[in-house]
Amino acid sequence: MSTETRATSGQTAPARAYDPFIAAMGKVATGVTVVATDGPGGRYAQTVSAMCSVSADPRLVLVCINTRSPINNAIAKNQAFTVNVLGRQHDHVADTFAGRPWPGKEPWDFSCGEWTNAPSGSPRIADAVASFDCEIHESVEAGTHLVYIGHALDIESHGGDPLIYSAQTYAKPQPVPPSIFPDYPGSGPTYGPYKKESSK
Repeated sequence: MSTETRATSGQTAPARAYDPFIAAMGKVATGVTVVATDGPGGRYAQTVSAMCSVSADPRLVLVCINTRSPINNAIAKNQAFTVNVLGRQHDHVADTFAGRPWPGKEPWDFSCGEWTNAPSGSPRIADAVASFDCEIHESVEAGTHLVYIGHALDIESHGGDPLIYSAQTYAKPQPVPPSIFPDYPGSGPTYGPYKKESSK
């Protein structure tokens, strides 16, 4: 997958000691989500890149959140959260809930973006590419992070280009033509826009 790239806000992260694990993980391209919660524990949101599907039946999704984030105490009390898959237009939302607000905004400022309430009461980004309203199925402490498995009880999909993050840069997906192998005529994908006529 190739990408079109845009630089994030001009803030410079403080220098830190080289860590090969962090450096290697920085090469991984991920989607960008905002996990949000509201209720007796308060209203919080946090930008999260570690999100994936766990199970289709039951419908389970996984997110990983640093134990230092204040959203963890709120999720523990509220017992619910949304996972909002950001679109390419949400770079400022991603920065705001990662603690890097753009000029005129405060960190974790809910005036950034348009929000609605999911059935659980958790905040939901109105124009998110997709949004999963979850109750906690399980949570596990793993090193620096808490791993949440959420049972998705309400799901919305709105389409659009998902926001991608890699090498400290935001991007959007771009299709690439399939590889060509002259020694294997007729080879190529059997799915998607480049599928062979014979496979239709």
